[in-house]
Amino acid sequence: MMKRTGLRLATLCLSVAIVGSASAASAAMSAQQPVSARSDVVQVAVQKTVKPEFKRRMVRFETNEAPGTIIVDTQNKFLYHVNGKNRAMRYGIGVGREGFGWSGTVKVSRKAEWPGWTPPPEMIARERRKGHILPAYMEGGEDNPLGARALYLYRSSGDSGYRIHGTNQPWSIGQNMSSGCIRMMNKDVEHLYERVPVGTKVIVIGPDGKSGKVRFNDKGIDLLGTLFGG
Repeated sequence: MMKRTGLRLATLCLSVAIVGSASAASAAMSAQQPVSARSDVVQVAVQKTVKPEFKRRMVRFETNEAPGTIIVDTQNKFLYHVNGKNRAMRYGIGVGREGFGWSGTVKVSRKAEWPGWTPPPEMIARERRKGHILPAYMEGGEDNPLGARALYLYRSSGDSGYRIHGTNQPWSIGQNMSSGCIRMMNKDVEHLYERVPVGTKVIVIGPDGKSGKVRFNDKGIDLLGTLFGG
């Protein structure tokens, strides 16, 4: 089990968009009131929807990586889970905003269902200066910014501080909004979670296009695979 500090690191990647939405109702909230993720979702999510291209699809896929590998294309906002036989499951994702992009090879070292959220002190202080009051801790659940599932990503040197996780802001898929984590729709992260064991290799292609020696080619939707394989 990862120590509590590992969970705190996970929150470094969270977007604080839930408290900074353009909703007039959110703007009218008192700066001294605790953040309510549920109310922000109700106010914002009804105004935006996920674009069709970011829905889960089986695609024809060529790569030099072994089946089971996860490849994250942050430029195009797709996560691929290599299935073998020139196929991969493609998911739409939300990624780091400007200045928070990254690249590299990591692995899944821990998994959690409905993880809790403990904002680190620096995030709490930063948001307080903006007039946003973050909770000291938020139990896992529908309102939690980490969503339904979390995959904790580690480098050889230890916890990277980044996660693949769900979101209570499904409209953010396809956007650059987080502080570096990879966010997915809850139904998609649940789907991936069931298929990814601890130890899975994850290759993240950063905004500069750097990704090591990984080679891949998304050749488009595999219609039969999408209908019957996912």
